[in-house]
Amino acid sequence: MFGIRFIKVQPTTYLLQYRRGQLVREGLGLAFFFYAPTTSLVAIPVASSEVPFIFEETTSDFQTVSIQGQVTYRVADPKKLAALMNFTLAGTGQTYAADDPGKLPLRLINIVNVHARALVQRMALRQAVRESDALVAALRPILTGSPEIAALGLEILGFSILAIRPKPETARALEAETREQLLKEADEAIFRRRNAAVENERAIKENELNTENAIELKKRQIRETQMDAELAVQDKQRQLREAEAATCITLEKTKKELVALAALNAKAEADARAYGIAATMTALGTGDPRMLQALANAGMRPEQLIAVAFQEIAGRADKIGQLNISPDLLRELMGQQPKA
Repeated sequence: MFGIRFIKVQPTTYLLQYRRGQLVREGLGLAFFFYAPTTSLVAIPVASSEVPFIFEETTSDFQTVSIQGQVTYRVADPKKLAALMNFTLAGTGQTYAADDPGKLPLRLINIVNVHARALVQRMALRQAVRESDALVAALRPILTGSPEIAALGLEILGFSILAIRPKPETARALEAETREQLLKEADEAIFRRRNAAVENERAIKENELNTENAIELKKRQIRETQMDAELAVQDKQRQLREAEAATCITLEKTKKELVALAALNAKAEADARAYGIAATMTALGTGDPRMLQALANAGMRPEQLIAVAFQEIAGRADKIGQLNISPDLLRELMGQQPKA
């Protein structure tokens, strides 16, 4: 009504009010009435914004890659931005009068693109694809200290690259090369595994052979020990036989010596007896036979005397006509006792 309107902005919007070309009010989250015919309002969002980007660049080996990422920024100096770009609100106070607010992200992306191109063009394809983190680490300080960004009154809060992709056919070629490399590594792994299996089998065979050799060596040592023991036993038996033979020889020699000594003793004893008998016979040859007979009969038992008597009777049988022997005498001679 009569050109008077009310405006209220969010706390994240920096509002500048110009009247007749003079700045009369500014700040965040303002709310006030204004006279539209003589007032210009500039609203600049100061909240952080994320701008995704994707663009293509050429590497040092003339391969095209697409770089995808995002940059986060905020308006640090609204007056600088308002002086360079048109953020003036339309008469209704709801929309912008120009399209500059929509061009700000594009200008920021162009700045990122320029700096990224300078780095990517010095990289080979494989390096660019693999070293996105290195590219981010190199671009972040460049963007933070960029004079163009600072002139717009912007502050870079974050920068990231989500992917760096080559052309599909180039990607397939890299995949093929990588696949072949992986297959080669797989073949090498199979070869190493088989070689390891062969080495393990050889080690097992060597261990078995060493074990068999050790067993054979132990058996041979046992056999040698047994042979040594048998030889020792045989030697001991030989020594015992030699000792027995020597003992037998000694015993035989001793026996012969004893026999010889016994023969000498027997001969000496026989000679002594013969000498005694000869001396006795010589002595008896000069005596009376009857005296000798009486001496021989001395000490005899009665039955022996009777027998001698009968012997003399038998010697004179031609002179005896008849001889009567009583049963009692015969029993006495025979040594029998009479029956009761």
